[in-house]
Amino acid sequence: MPSPLQGRGLGEGDKEPAMPIDLTKITAIDVHVHAEVSCHDPEDPVMGQFFDAASSYFKAPRERPKMPEIAQIYREQNIAFCLFTVDCEAGIGAKRVSNYEIAEFAAKNDDVCIPFASIDPHKGKYGAREARDLIENHGVKGFKFHHICQNIHPAEQVGYAIYEVINHYKLPAIFHTGHSGMGTGMRGGGGIRLKYGQPMLVDDVAVDFPDMKIILAHPSWPWVDESLSMALHKNNVYIDLSGWSPKYFQPQIIQYANTQLKKKMLFGSDFPLIRPDKWLDAARQVGFRDDVLPGIMKDNAVKLLGLA
Repeated sequence: MPSPLQGRGLGEGDKEPAMPIDLTKITAIDVHVHAEVSCHDPEDPVMGQFFDAASSYFKAPRERPKMPEIAQIYREQNIAFCLFTVDCEAGIGAKRVSNYEIAEFAAKNDDVCIPFASIDPHKGKYGAREARDLIENHGVKGFKFHHICQNIHPAEQVGYAIYEVINHYKLPAIFHTGHSGMGTGMRGGGGIRLKYGQPMLVDDVAVDFPDMKIILAHPSWPWVDESLSMALHKNNVYIDLSGWSPKYFQPQIIQYANTQLKKKMLFGSDFPLIRPDKWLDAARQVGFRDDVLPGIMKDNAVKLLGLA
């Protein structure tokens, strides 16, 4: 049977805009999907070296899908998704995919695609200008930070100008936490410092910007308990479970997802390194309660993203 979402908004500019997300037709919302290559520009050679290492680490295909292919995959599975690049131009010297390209694509595929942006915190006040423009004029609904790749402490003051904009509009921001496949196996880890992925480094940000909804990405290994503690303590802190197959989750993740943090856990895959269907298949086998899993898959994200 064809997907009820098939055939809508598949183009890069040559089709009519799609309709907004119909929550009655989607089965899940993936809050962690990467746009790693532009539809217009060639793959950045510096980033390509990190893609090589990450693909080896995750045992995933090396070819990175372009945005129309991503939308098609998710549309066929009746899954909506948050799409973003990672701006690490200062940290590792790799050219980012344009936030404006992602926003334009999402506007034409808004039956499944929710645009997030990524701005290197080193860009400070100039980055804040871009953040404001993306929100006010281009429909961006959230932000992604990867301080390991950006080579900066999450609470470094230069980045606060960008956080102030996000906080003002009360939008969500995803913060990478824990180990990173980026740089794994490369000489010197590709220059990437894992210390900036410690979740507790984000605690000051959660205090200083209480209206910014902070999503701690990944199970945060080897600092899993820090993320759980922060999500319990701060009403503006959530956890996305991307980057790992649920079959490898530590027991306390399942325990808290089933109890005190059942409204704070979010489905994320880390596509293209992990496919959403594989993640969801594994999640159904690891002990999430039947009354909890729908919240993780969809309902918690609907509320967080203001979709209903």
